[in-house]
Amino acid sequence: MKFGKVDHPEKVDFNLPPDHLDTKKVLSKYNNSDDFEVYVGCAKWNKQDLKGFYPRGTKDELEYYSAQFNCIELNATFYRIFPEEQFVKWHDKTPNDFKFFPKLVQNISHLKRLNEDVDVYVDDFLKNALHLQEKLGTIFLQMHNNFAPKNFDRVIRFIERWPKEIRLAVEFRHTDWFNDHSVSGELYDLFEVNNIANIITDTAGRRDLMHMRLTNDEAFIRYVGANHQSDYSRLDEWVGRLEEWKNLGLKKVHFFVHQNLEKESPLLSAYFIKQLNDVLKCNLKVPETLSDDPKLF
Repeated sequence: MKFGKVDHPEKVDFNLPPDHLDTKKVLSKYNNSDDFEVYVGCAKWNKQDLKGFYPRGTKDELEYYSAQFNCIELNATFYRIFPEEQFVKWHDKTPNDFKFFPKLVQNISHLKRLNEDVDVYVDDFLKNALHLQEKLGTIFLQMHNNFAPKNFDRVIRFIERWPKEIRLAVEFRHTDWFNDHSVSGELYDLFEVNNIANIITDTAGRRDLMHMRLTNDEAFIRYVGANHQSDYSRLDEWVGRLEEWKNLGLKKVHFFVHQNLEKESPLLSAYFIKQLNDVLKCNLKVPETLSDDPKLF
């Protein structure tokens, strides 16, 4: 992921901002249950992107990837609507506890920009994606950088029509969604009422997206490393924040690691998984081919 890339990451303040004042209040609604799930993965399983991850002779990349990680942020679904047969194949070749987190197709977000005529694309997408069955994680919607609050009416309509039985997370990138407090307050209320996860994107060049505002029991985090030694200390800080949120009532962690050079994403993910296992007492598998590797930097 090139989004938010900077030439000099050493000049960026990567410290996590304080929580939004309402995050604690939201999480308190869920602290009466011991349920807790953690999914950590990459955005792609393609061998060309994840160079050096697959052992020589690997014939099926997804089959190997899903034996090492428990999830994938499925970015491929952004580019076209795959037929139901493809979702069935993905379902059948992955382990029982594996989950897919598909990105909604660009026809909805970037081309039609949530206009009323997106309904047909939503219906087609969901009809096919539901063939992932129990392996379907939260679907996510990513809006274009220039999609601004002037189109808030489209967001309200889209969210209110979204099927309540299917989990959804939303990522906005236009800064006015967060810096205009009247807009952000209305947006967060809309998400809370409709049980929509508010995606946090942690990337070097767009620190304004670190709103630290959760709107339900899910932390959906898209982490973009800078191919710099700071990538590891940033992950350490995320472990600490997730521990705090868990103690407040957080039930779901869905954390996806990207890199400007994606081949390093599995190594960062493996490091992060180790820290989660130690601090949050998770029992996640550490990718076998990376478990003894040193840090990159």
